[in-house]
Amino acid sequence: MQQFHHSSINHLSQTWREAIASQLTDGENVMAWIETDLDLQLHFAKGIVVVTNQRLLAKMYVSDIWQTWSYRQGLLLTQRDYAGIGCLELFDTHSRLAHWRYRLGSDSAVNRLIESFTQQRDSYCTASELPRIADAFIQCPACGAVLGMGQIDCPVCEKQNNVQPSTWTLLRLWRFAKPYQGRLLIGFLLTLCSTAATLVPPYLTMPLMDNVLIPYQNGHPINNELVAFYLSGLLGASVLAWMLGWARTYMLALVSERIGADLRTTTYEHLLNLSQEYFGGKRTGDLMARIGAETDRINLFLSLHLLDFATDVIMIAMTAVILISINPWLALVTLVPLPIIAWLIHLVRDRLRIGFEKVDRIWAEVNNVLADTIPGIRVIKAFAQEKREAARFRAANQRNLQINDRVNRIWSLFTPTVTLLTEVGLLVVWIFGIWQISNDEITVGVLTAFLAYIGRFYIRLDSMSRIVSITQKAAAGTKRIFDILDHVSSVPESPNPVHLNTVQGQIELRNVSFRYGTRSIAQDINLVITPGEMIGLVGHSGSGKSTLVNLICRFYDVTEGKILIDGHDIRSLPVTEYRKHIGLVLQEPFLFYGTIAENIAYGKPDATHDEIVSAARAAHAHEFILRLPHGYDSLVGERGQALSGGERQRISIARALLINPRILILDEATSSVDTTTEKDIQKALDNLVRGRTTIAIAHRLSTLQEANRLVVLDRGKVVEIGNHSELMSREGYYYRLYQAQARNVDVEDSGYAPFIEHSAAGEIK
Repeated sequence: MQQFHHSSINHLSQTWREAIASQLTDGENVMAWIETDLDLQLHFAKGIVVVTNQRLLAKMYVSDIWQTWSYRQGLLLTQRDYAGIGCLELFDTHSRLAHWRYRLGSDSAVNRLIESFTQQRDSYCTASELPRIADAFIQCPACGAVLGMGQIDCPVCEKQNNVQPSTWTLLRLWRFAKPYQGRLLIGFLLTLCSTAATLVPPYLTMPLMDNVLIPYQNGHPINNELVAFYLSGLLGASVLAWMLGWARTYMLALVSERIGADLRTTTYEHLLNLSQEYFGGKRTGDLMARIGAETDRINLFLSLHLLDFATDVIMIAMTAVILISINPWLALVTLVPLPIIAWLIHLVRDRLRIGFEKVDRIWAEVNNVLADTIPGIRVIKAFAQEKREAARFRAANQRNLQINDRVNRIWSLFTPTVTLLTEVGLLVVWIFGIWQISNDEITVGVLTAFLAYIGRFYIRLDSMSRIVSITQKAAAGTKRIFDILDHVSSVPESPNPVHLNTVQGQIELRNVSFRYGTRSIAQDINLVITPGEMIGLVGHSGSGKSTLVNLICRFYDVTEGKILIDGHDIRSLPVTEYRKHIGLVLQEPFLFYGTIAENIAYGKPDATHDEIVSAARAAHAHEFILRLPHGYDSLVGERGQALSGGERQRISIARALLINPRILILDEATSSVDTTTEKDIQKALDNLVRGRTTIAIAHRLSTLQEANRLVVLDRGKVVEIGNHSELMSREGYYYRLYQAQARNVDVEDSGYAPFIEHSAAGEIK
């Protein structure tokens, strides 16, 4: 009997389902599949690759022929990509058996297919063959786990990051509480004293009933001295409890606020020190929610609920001791509901904790929608997508509502159950107490005192049960905070840093390679840039130009090889000191909310007004700044929305020039300005690059003709180096790129697709 094991098999068309079913033999089951959408000539064409428990099947939609490969030793299924086109390849020990092409939107399905294929194939492999096959895989640098071909994220690390939060996670907050342990001790002693003071009044009601009120009912006169004594004791205990309660609340509130502030600051500072790679996989709204909402929740837990919990525990413990000292049997009856309530708390605790962690994640999705739409409101309105974004927010909000409803169903049943148990416990105490009074075992005063203590006991017990939800929320938030704090930057500081007082600006790339996960971005690059030299990076989109700049800036660390500055490996230099010698102008300039002067002086906050104006003049920004209502004190708005693209770019150039860097990097620095402005900036740059090592990326090749050398990249490799004239005379890659651009034809449309190799038979490999 044939079966489809993949949960998404119903997404296949009926035609594919019938076609696959017709090929399966008895006992053969489908484990995974992927629909391909390109043929070998990169034309759109439907195909399918199927992994079963016995073999690999493949077919093109337009063909009647099924290809099959039974599992055997040495069979290997891999994935790689070429500038947006994925390729799934099947190898044996001698050659490539088959390959299929697809668009990269299918990457996740391909990874699942390869994982399933590997599992099925390994059952047919001998132990001696497994190490050879494992060589085709790469280890995770963090934990050493083997990554499958095409995998970017390590499944082991991902699983560790998704561990459900534990209540014990809250103990990790001691790291932030330790500096305030003296104040915490004082707060605990005040809590102890204030709780003890609140237990005095019920104890005084016992002699007040037995020695004053009951004798009066029996005909004896009231002893005014005793009444005054007992009432004074009641008043004094209440006032003392109020004073001690105010002191402990104020003291612990001060401490908790400082712990919360330290937690927020430490998390933010750690976040800033993480590498660019970390932010590539995170959403802005999620990070904002963690640092903002989560720390506020933890702070509220520490300042109020933890204090209440400590008070409840002390109150229950002291009350139990007093009750046992008065009458052990009646105390035993009083404590009957306690084990049942403790069992209920244990029963719902894990469900609440997991539920609240899901609530946090869903709430982060709501924040992510806001973080996307508010900065992008101009694009939303330009494409009339208000209804679509409103639907997105409504869907995220609805998911948040559904998760909260699940948690509330658990919590709404738990709280009334605890209340019912306490009421039943109180009724049992009444019954048992009346029976003891009828047998002259206790007095009415004792029962009255018991009932007063029991009222406080059960109120505290009920309060403790309510704190369960608050505690689990705080545990979930603490786990999400420490997910950030536990993350180690992939660009670490050197344990023995080398400090450079001056930088000459010589850059050497020695056998540099870089991978993102298992995807190769740069391969074996060797390049020496002399001080003061201007280098232009040239190549089609995805060739590795920006990656090379990111590696030089050390936003990422090289996978293999090294990058040297003045003969020193940049990994041995302090990151902050090293980057102070680099001036970076990005393709999309980012300005902070504030004045123009503040944005220009961002890299040098102590710059004088004359230095700011000088940098603005050099960037040809001075004239348009003076035309603004408040000149250099004009607000640019969030992300510089009050300025045009060209004006923002010139301010970003002035910002880079103000720090007077030895190394200047221009990443499409003039792409967002008009031709006239570009010429003005180019004139300024011609003077400014003298004496500085300059690396420039430009889409318009004509802007790089004056560079000392042009480095031509293709698929992460250096294919040509030379100045404009030399490269044009060779009539190679750069020549074709330049000619295509001169004719306003895209590189891929110019008849030269560098990532495709044509065989003699015309097949695309």
